[in-house]
Amino acid sequence: MDNTVKRLLERLVRRIPSRMLKTTLDKWSRLTATQRQSIDYTESKWALTEKLLAICEENELTVKHIAELEMIHVIENPNLGMWHAFQLMDPQGDAHSVELTQFKEQFKSHLSELIRHVSIKIKKHTDEAVWIRIAWGDTFSRPNHLKPTYVVHYLQTPYVFLSSLTSKQKPLLSQALVLSTRYQAIKDANLSGRKLTAIRDLLMKQYLQVFPTKFPSPLAERNRVVSNLHIEKEQAGSAANRHQMACEAFGDGLLPQLQSAVYKLETKFRDHTNKTMTERDEPFRCVVKFASTNLLESLRHSASSGTQKVLKTVIRITIIVFCKEVSYVTITWYVTKSCRILTASLQVSTRGHQSPGRNSHIVMLLH
Repeated sequence: MDNTVKRLLERLVRRIPSRMLKTTLDKWSRLTATQRQSIDYTESKWALTEKLLAICEENELTVKHIAELEMIHVIENPNLGMWHAFQLMDPQGDAHSVELTQFKEQFKSHLSELIRHVSIKIKKHTDEAVWIRIAWGDTFSRPNHLKPTYVVHYLQTPYVFLSSLTSKQKPLLSQALVLSTRYQAIKDANLSGRKLTAIRDLLMKQYLQVFPTKFPSPLAERNRVVSNLHIEKEQAGSAANRHQMACEAFGDGLLPQLQSAVYKLETKFRDHTNKTMTERDEPFRCVVKFASTNLLESLRHSASSGTQKVLKTVIRITIIVFCKEVSYVTITWYVTKSCRILTASLQVSTRGHQSPGRNSHIVMLLH
C-alpha cells in the first residue's frame, strides 16, 4: 500500500470521533457488509487504524478512495476548519443557468489547464451545495492529499466558501471558478470564521428576520425583569422600545453564530489645533476587531439592555492603529435608534493634542 494512503487514513481515523466512525464508514460504501461488521468500534484508535489498513489493502483501495472518506467527514462536519467567503461579480447572461454537470466538466478542465498535477473531487450535497476537494501539486510533484483545499459553492448564487487555500493557489482557483460559473470577477466578501453555516446564512440571508412595525407591542412577560413596581413603571417604556428595536434589527430567533468581525477605518483629521496630523497626506488607519463566542447575539443583548457595559463584557475588542504619531485611542460604542448601525466615536491623542472626535458608522452584517 502507498505510504500516502497509510498516512491519510491514519490521520483521518484519529480525527473522526469513535462514536461517528461507524456512520461515516457506512456512508463510504467502499467496504462490504461483512467487513464493516468485523470492525470492533470499542477498540483503541490504533487497533481500528490497523484493521482498516488491512481491509483497504485487501480491497486495493487507492488514495482517491481514502479522499472520498475524508470528504464525507468534512461535509458532515463543516464547522471544523476556518472558512473564508468570496463573492462572484458581474455575471454573464447564462450564469444563472449553469448546471452541475456543466460546472464539473468546465471547472476540472480549466483548473487542469492552469496546473499540471492536481486532483479534483466534486460532490453535490443534499442542501444543493457543491463541495470540491482539491489536492494541489506542481510541475514536478504529485498532488499533496494531506493538505487539500475545500470549496463550497451554491449553484445559481454568487457565493463561494474556501478553506485551507494558500496565496499561491488563490489566483489559480479564482480563475477556474470565474470561468466555470460564467462570471467575470471574484472578490473577498470580508467574512470568515469556523462556522460555515453561520457565514452562509449571513450572506444568503437564511435567518429569521423581524420587520419594523409602526406601533411596537412586545410581549409584556419578556420585559418583566424588575420586581419593584415603581422602578418597573419608570423603565417599562424605554425597555420595551429597546427590545422592539433589537428584534427589528437582529430578529427574534436564533442568530448565525459568528465569532469575529473586523472594522477598518480610514479617515483624515479635521482639527485646526493639531497641524501635525491635519496636514498629513497619509490618512489615519485603524482596525477594530470584535471577537465573541456569538458576536451577533452579544450585540443584540447589548442593544436590548441599553448599556455599553454589556458590550464591553461579552465582546473582546482589539484596536490596531497604523500611525506612529498616535499615542492612544479612546473609542466609545453605542447603538443608534434604528439599531442596525453601531456607531463608534473615536477620540485620538497625538503628541499632547486630542482630536474633537469623529463618528464613524459600522453597518451591521444583518443590515
